[in-house]
Amino acid sequence: MKEDVLEQVVDDYLQFKGYFTTHNVRFRPRIDHPEYVSQQDSVASDVDVVACNPNLPGVQRVVVVSCKSWQTGFDATAKLAELRGTKKNPKRPTWRHFRELWVPRWSEAFRAQVEALTGEPTFSYRIAVTRLKGDATAWPEEPTIKANLPGCSVGFLTLEEMWATMLDELTTTPAASEIGRLAQLLKAAGLTAPKVVAPPAAPAPGSDAAADDEDD
Repeated sequence: MKEDVLEQVVDDYLQFKGYFTTHNVRFRPRIDHPEYVSQQDSVASDVDVVACNPNLPGVQRVVVVSCKSWQTGFDATAKLAELRGTKKNPKRPTWRHFRELWVPRWSEAFRAQVEALTGEPTFSYRIAVTRLKGDATAWPEEPTIKANLPGCSVGFLTLEEMWATMLDELTTTPAASEIGRLAQLLKAAGLTAPKVVAPPAAPAPGSDAAADDEDD
C-alpha cells in the first residue's frame, strides 16, 4: 500500500526508470541476536519502497527508499548531528527514524530482508525528501552508515528531482498512475513552468500536519 503522496511519486519515478516496485517491506532483528532488546525490537519496522530492475548492474539493480515527507524539509546536517549525539532531538530519538542505517542489529535484519526479496546483498539506499537542506554529502561517508550498509550506495532523492524527471519523460499516452496522470494534466495546462515560490512554513503546532511530521 502506498501511504502518502511522496511515496506515490517515488513509485512512479522508479517505474519510469524501469523498476518493478513493492511497498512497506517489514523487518525486525532476530530474537537470538546477542544485542536483541525486547522493549525496542519486538515490533517490526518497514521501509517504504523496494525496487528492482534486473537489467541494471551492481547496486543500481535494487533501490530501497525511505520516505520522509516532512513539510519543513529535511536538514541533512542537523539529522546527522542528532544521530551522532552532538545535537539534541527534543522529540522522538532520531535513530528510531533510521534504524536500518544506525543500529547494527536492525541493519542486519534490513539487509537480510532485502536480499531475501530481491536476491541482492547490496543495493542503493535513498532517503526521499520534500526538500533537502544542509550537507547531504556527509551521509554516505558517515562511518556508522558505511559499516551498517557495506557495499551499498547511500544518498537522497528530492521531490524536485523526481517531479522534473517525470515531467520531462511523460508523453501524451495516458499514464498508468494517478500521480502520472496529474503530471500530464498539469503539463498540458501549462502549469508546470518554473516559478519562484516562498519557502514552506512549519505546520501549525497541534495540527494534523504537525503530528504527521512528528510520526514520520
